[in-house]
This record gives sequence, structure tokens and C-alpha cells, in this order.
Amino acid sequence: MRELADLRDGAVNAISRLTAAGQDIIVMVADSTSTSKIGPYLERYPDRVINVGIAEQNMVGMAAGLALGGHIVFTANAAPFLVGRANEQVKNDVCYSATNVKMLGLNAGVAYGPLASTHHAIDDLSIMSGFGNVQIFAPCDEAEVAQVIDYAASVDGPVYIRLDNAKFPVVHDGSYRFEPGRPDVLIEGSKVAVIALGSVVGEALDACEALQKEGVVNPTLVNLSSLRPLDQDALASIIQRHETIVTVEEHSLHGGIGATVALLMARRQISRPLTTLGITEGEFAKYGTRKGIRKHYGIDAAGIAKAVRAQCAQ
Repeated sequence: MRELADLRDGAVNAISRLTAAGQDIIVMVADSTSTSKIGPYLERYPDRVINVGIAEQNMVGMAAGLALGGHIVFTANAAPFLVGRANEQVKNDVCYSATNVKMLGLNAGVAYGPLASTHHAIDDLSIMSGFGNVQIFAPCDEAEVAQVIDYAASVDGPVYIRLDNAKFPVVHDGSYRFEPGRPDVLIEGSKVAVIALGSVVGEALDACEALQKEGVVNPTLVNLSSLRPLDQDALASIIQRHETIVTVEEHSLHGGIGATVALLMARRQISRPLTTLGITEGEFAKYGTRKGIRKHYGIDAAGIAKAVRAQCAQ
């Protein structure tokens, strides 16, 4: 049984460690102190947390101003309201202006479940990737998010980090070293490559291990946590080494990693069967429990294993 840990804890612990080491960090929230789990940091550094209330546009604009004043600014609020309500400020004040703001998109995907489409963030990667100047990451576990935070704080300019709101399996051990742009190969297999994003990497890992036990196929599993930058040569090499590809994401199939992989294959003229698992393009996500939603779209462990078997049977 793997350890379970909350990505937000990893982020807050990393930000606390960097602040203790002397980095000039300001954290901004939009009535999202509980959502961000920023409480321990707020107790330790009360003068470094600014809560603007339910005013995401103000938060992003103020973050840009503080960054221009020399601070490293992290915003921490729900992804649907960051990329939706504050879209213009993210685009112009942060990305176009290349200000040193690190945006944590919390509760991404269908994390809010029954609250439905107003609270789902199944388009955040599509929207953020349409902006220039911003680096985009979707770490899959607590160990990885800590290293992504370290990297984000070390570079000058906008960064978007997609996070979740629950405990997920820790799939990396102490030897893991995050490298921006590099596809992270968790299992080196053959024939089929499963390429997964964010918190569904744990589902994909369960699926791959179940398939290994069946003895029918030994899939390669890739954690695609660095979307921009992305080492396209490395990803193309992985695809070329396999007979078939399956992508998995808790995001719309429009503008997600399935689309990224398909475009790469088209540009490189790599002919492989490709199955893309995610939220149906052109639709809002179903509402319900996350477990139920993942099952509906086939992005739980059982659905992923079923898709891999179907691809390998062709």
C-alpha cells in the first residue's frame, strides 16, 4: 500500500522552507486559506500572507504589482476561478507582462465533484497554454510538487502549477529529481506507453501494475508533469519505441495532453494507434463524486486497463 499525501501540503511545506531560507516570498489568497491549506504558513509568517477576499481579479493584479516590487509572489486559489474569473489579469498583468508570479491552480479537474461545471477546472491547461511566457506544470504527488515549487521560485517569470485537493499516492522515492521539460518514466515497459497527467497518474500506475500481474502486457508509464517546457524529442522517442499509445487526463480532451501528444505525432509523422482518455471534448464534465466521474470517463484504474487491453488487442 503506497503512502497517500496531499499535494497542497507539499506546496505549503516547500514555500515555508524557501521562506525560512531567506527568499522574499509573498503568498496571496482569495478567501482560500482553507482551500490552499496555507494555515501553518500563515501562523509562522503572518505578514507574508495577503487575503484579498473573494476578489480573484484584484488578487492577480496585486500579485503582479508586488512582483514588480521585487517579491516572489505565489497566488493560491481554486483553478476554475483563477483561469476563469481572473483570466484578463492572468493574461495581461502576469503572462503578457512576464511578471514574477507563481500561480497555484488548486482543486483542478473535477475535484469539486457535485458542485459541477461552475467549479470544475477541465479547461485550465488549454487556457494557460494559450498564453505566452508562462511555464506550466502538473505534478502528480507530494514529492514532485515540492521540487516544482523549488524550481518555480528559482526562475524569473510566470509559472502555473496545477494542483489537487485530496490525498494521492506518492509514486516517487527519495531519489527522484524533477527536471523541467523531461517526461518522467515511472515504469519502463514495452509495446504500449501510457502517458498520464497529474492526480490520475496514481490511477494509471494501478492499472499498469494490474496489467503486469495479468501477464498480457507490460506497459510503460510516463508522468507528463512538465507541459511547458516540454522536451519534445524525448517524448517523441518514447512514442516511437512503442506500438500503441494511451493518454490519460482529468481535463478536457481539447487542449490537454492527448491533444499535445496527437499534435507531436502528426508533426513528427509518427504513425501509431492513439487512445485519448479524458473529459469528452465540447462538453462540460458530469457532476457527482470524483470516483464516479472518473469511472464514467474511463480515467480510473479499471477504465485505463480496459483501454490498454483494447489497444493491444487490435
